[in-house]
Amino acid sequence: MKTIFEALRKDHDTQKDLADKLIQTSGDTSERHSLYDQLKHELKIHADGEERHFYVPLFDDDMTQDHARHGVAEHHEMDELMEKLDKTEMSSSAWLTYAKELRDKVYHHLDDEEHTIFQLAGKVLSEKQKTQLATEYQSFIQEKRN
Repeated sequence: MKTIFEALRKDHDTQKDLADKLIQTSGDTSERHSLYDQLKHELKIHADGEERHFYVPLFDDDMTQDHARHGVAEHHEMDELMEKLDKTEMSSSAWLTYAKELRDKVYHHLDDEEHTIFQLAGKVLSEKQKTQLATEYQSFIQEKRN
């Protein structure tokens, strides 16, 4: 049985891979469009699923509340960067600058979660919650991917 941490880490790896590939692209190409669309979709559904099926129970505990709030705030920062990307010509150097900022923000956020929030959540959540949240999260993600 998977835990919520394993389910989230699997999606984190996908996001890192897409972000890394995206900043290797150049110009207004179909490859750049495709990778950006995939990354944007993954980040959106992941943030939605993570907020509902990981952060919500963490808001109830003093040990994890501030960290959960910070994680949600970082999701909003990534949304704002994607809005900038959407409004910028893909062939411009500014677009790549924003894409690199987004990649850095993704890595920073995922590192925060995996090295701090997961450890604290591990102390707060019961074993049953860890598997139940994973099931709920994976169902949500699967539904949104199709």
